[in-house]
Amino acid sequence: KELKAMIDNLAYGDTVITSGGIHGKITGLTDSVVTLEIADKVRIKVSRGAIASVVQKAGAPASKE
Repeated sequence: KELKAMIDNLAYGDTVITSGGIHGKITGLTDSVVTLEIADKVRIKVSRGAIASVVQKAGAPASKE
């Protein structure tokens, strides 16, 4: 249930990690596809279900890693 809620609440600008370990910032969203910017001007499309976690919500202060 938590994973579904997290996937349903994805937003532009969120920084996420895919289940394959790719880190990126959300630049596009549809019902089934998320577009991630993984480097300057480099964007990929992944299934919403491939998002494993949200590292930082858009507008939230950066966490210390």
